[in-house]
Amino acid sequence: MSDETELEQAGFDAIAEAMHRLYPGQEGLFYSTIIPYALGGDDPLDGVEVWESGHGVPHWHYVTYGFTELYEKESGDPEESGYGFELTFRLLRGKEEQPPAWPISLLQNLARYVFSSGNVFGPGHHMDANGPIALETDTRLTALGFRIDPELGELDTPNGHFMFLQVVGLTEDEMYAMMCWNGGKFLAELARQIPLCVTDLSRPSMLENPAFRAAWQEGMERDGSSTAFLYMDELGTHLEDSHVSLRLGAGHDQILTRMLRARVGKGRELFLQSRDAAVLFRPGEKDGAFEEDGVLVLTLTEGALEQLCGVLGPHAGVYALPAFPMTVELVPTAISDRDGNVIRVIE
Repeated sequence: MSDETELEQAGFDAIAEAMHRLYPGQEGLFYSTIIPYALGGDDPLDGVEVWESGHGVPHWHYVTYGFTELYEKESGDPEESGYGFELTFRLLRGKEEQPPAWPISLLQNLARYVFSSGNVFGPGHHMDANGPIALETDTRLTALGFRIDPELGELDTPNGHFMFLQVVGLTEDEMYAMMCWNGGKFLAELARQIPLCVTDLSRPSMLENPAFRAAWQEGMERDGSSTAFLYMDELGTHLEDSHVSLRLGAGHDQILTRMLRARVGKGRELFLQSRDAAVLFRPGEKDGAFEEDGVLVLTLTEGALEQLCGVLGPHAGVYALPAFPMTVELVPTAISDRDGNVIRVIE
């Protein structure tokens, strides 16, 4: 191979070499994309490689090729390669001789999201999958967390620097718990219970583990939340004569109450947004409300914060705060699957 050819695939070779260092004497299984994305194909990644790991617990170790610049340098940023990361995924290995294919589809779907939106993942991030992460299974894992892969870390290549981000399967309540604390610390605590955060489709929520739940509760109360933004399907605001009307979807009482206490209660702001409205909660020594650039800004004292958390409940209804000019309307919330079909209504 000529020096020019080696240079043209320097990014690709850097990933391959990192995997061979981790698994010496083993050859990974490479699942390549038939029609490249640049030529109209559906799969953005050049491919996904899978390795058989015995580290921690027996599992399949998937790694992507394509979020970074695999061949010649194309971007104008000499310090970073492509999006600055490649994804990995660790799946508990059973008696199967070949790695399951569904994680490859999952990783390609994540790539479609990044390539189409330009939004990137980072350590401590989370994502709601709006359904089982493995389609047509009854797994309770319906969300994803992201952390630096502890065995691969970060890498410098001729095309720039990047990190290996591990995708971790989470239950819905784990995702909400992660949002109410620090994402990185939550996943670090998860790794203490689950070696290498290997995804096991059959596992229950770790919040059912008393030791884990206690560590999460202590961390949340100590650190507050690192999540400053929360999207809600049902959100409406109205301000008239200093009286605030706030419309929220029923059934979000626990996550919103925890987020308010973990953000505003810790001296930080919390931003809620829907397709049609936005509200910014912030702490202060005097209650107040005003609108700015289409955003309702609410300043809450400690007393007003507790009153607001006190009226948030799991059932629809209209509730007034005793000492703050605010009315909260909780309306029925429709829960849909990833195809948009309503599967449950919270009233």
